[in-house]
Amino acid sequence: MPKINFKNIAESLVKKALRAVDPYHLVLDKVHLNGTILQIGDIRLNLEQYDHIYLLGAGKAAAPMAEALETILGNRLFAGRIIVKYEHTKSLQITEQFEAGHPVPDQAGLEGSQALLEMAQQASQNDLILLVLSGGGSALLEYLPDSVSLTDLAQFNQQMLASGATIDEINLLRKKISLVKGGGFLSFAQPAKVISLILSDVIGDPLHDIASGPTVISKISDVSIHRILKKYGFVASMPDSIKKIVLSDTYKKPVQQKYYENKVFNQIIGNNLLALKSIKTEAEKLGFHSIILSDCMQGEARDMAKVLSAILKSGMKNGHPLQSPACLIAGGESTVTLGKHGKGGRNQELVLAALIALKDEHNAFYFCSIGSDGTDGPTDAAGAWIDQNSFKKSMRLNLNVDMYLENHDAYHFFVKMNQLIHTGPTGTNVMDLMFCLF
Repeated sequence: MPKINFKNIAESLVKKALRAVDPYHLVLDKVHLNGTILQIGDIRLNLEQYDHIYLLGAGKAAAPMAEALETILGNRLFAGRIIVKYEHTKSLQITEQFEAGHPVPDQAGLEGSQALLEMAQQASQNDLILLVLSGGGSALLEYLPDSVSLTDLAQFNQQMLASGATIDEINLLRKKISLVKGGGFLSFAQPAKVISLILSDVIGDPLHDIASGPTVISKISDVSIHRILKKYGFVASMPDSIKKIVLSDTYKKPVQQKYYENKVFNQIIGNNLLALKSIKTEAEKLGFHSIILSDCMQGEARDMAKVLSAILKSGMKNGHPLQSPACLIAGGESTVTLGKHGKGGRNQELVLAALIALKDEHNAFYFCSIGSDGTDGPTDAAGAWIDQNSFKKSMRLNLNVDMYLENHDAYHFFVKMNQLIHTGPTGTNVMDLMFCLF
């Protein structure tokens, strides 16, 4: 077959995927206003029945989602407040924006959350709250018991993020500590009607885990809590204030079940699979046999790299599951258990581990993994890429691939290789995108 520029094709596939899950356009696609009738998915509302409409929200994609709702509703919106990650704001006309820290909560996040919850409490029986939620909401929207300090919370968050714990395990502990997660937001919003528009960044799209489920009442099992604490050895080093709450039978202010069943609605408007489908469609237009392997990839980045590399090897050698030219597509979110601390993110580590697994491959291929939000760990890169020439290039540059992987220092490796992927902040967040071209 003629030589194909996989790198150029990959860049176009990434652009298509990110466009498919652009929050602004997703809201415009899902929310429609015809006269006084507001249609949100299957929900149909007559706006004449509401005295006020509030727009609230939190997450990396909250600003473009709010921008779309302002475009749709205009002066029908009474007021709004959202919390976004630093440098993730938009030009909004009605909605106040509070910038805050992510992935570790900061004082600005606590203050923004208090302001947001105060507005939620203003809403009455005949008011409507539109709540926009996306990835990052767990860190950005936070309201703590008086006994827990920000320092304690930050310390425990860092401990969890470095432990290798999965996002659902982390969120379960967050819900136990927080007064706003796990349905806690509803205790501030009742008796107003609440409709959440949600951009999912969690495998399988479980509503109780996205942004830690502020509008989904969660029954927290003490058995599950104790299992997680034991699994990662958290108890010995967690702050005393958090330990007391996590090990206690403390529960949030109750939410009326009748209110929850009749006036609270959650709508997922976009997810990882939507982005993967756009990659598949575009790759097929370009003549590639394409398959989505899974949108539920999870586990250690190094282990996921081995699995994806094995499938790629099989395709290049045997034509299974696809014959060349082909595009193997996957999504989800890996974890990295930190030992030595270099610099990098889960996507960069995954690609670095894949380089080791594919170092002896001579057939043409391209392998990449990126965070859909444009930020991979504490770096300015979204992810990284390799091809059949990368290992030889690393040898010419005297780079010890195994050492960089051992030190979790993928960022500095790919800087020297000039093989980082930079998208800048994308304004969306639907976990990670991985694909192989061969």
